[in-house]
Amino acid sequence: MKLLAVAFIFGAISFTNASAQQKFGHINSQEVIALMSESDSALVKLQAYGKELTETQQAMEEDFNNKLKAYEEKKATWSQAIIEAKEKELTDLQQRIRQFQQTAQNDFSQRQQKYFAPIKEKAQGAIDKVAKSKGLIYVFDLSAGPVVYFDDIQSLNLLPLVKSELGIPASKTQPTQFAEQQ
Repeated sequence: MKLLAVAFIFGAISFTNASAQQKFGHINSQEVIALMSESDSALVKLQAYGKELTETQQAMEEDFNNKLKAYEEKKATWSQAIIEAKEKELTDLQQRIRQFQQTAQNDFSQRQQKYFAPIKEKAQGAIDKVAKSKGLIYVFDLSAGPVVYFDDIQSLNLLPLVKSELGIPASKTQPTQFAEQQ
């Protein structure tokens, strides 16, 4: 019985010591990415591509609207064969616009992933390096979703350390355009 009690006390002491040594950290990885200079150039490229897609779609819609207007104005004077041909043309244009919208969304998403993948890798590498150097066993990413609770005093905020690791000035804050996209 004494042996069991000693084992229990030893286990409780070991558990308490292990708990006291555990270190936790937290960071908002999206904020880190937004602060990186590489994100600025990626955003410029994405905005330019988005503008190009929007202009193309607007031109397609303008073409459709012009043909629809002409159809509505001249329909009464056309034969049934011309009306059917024009209706098919309008339907085909609508389908092409919808297809373009879907393709454009996919292309935009793929480019976004392509441009930001190396940036995310670099940020993750810096987070990993800082976490290891501080002996952390867990780092919670606050951008990944809500954390039910964390004690800001007992959890190490890695943002200043990761900013330093990446050469980001301590005074630099997250751009508002990036914050709005999250």
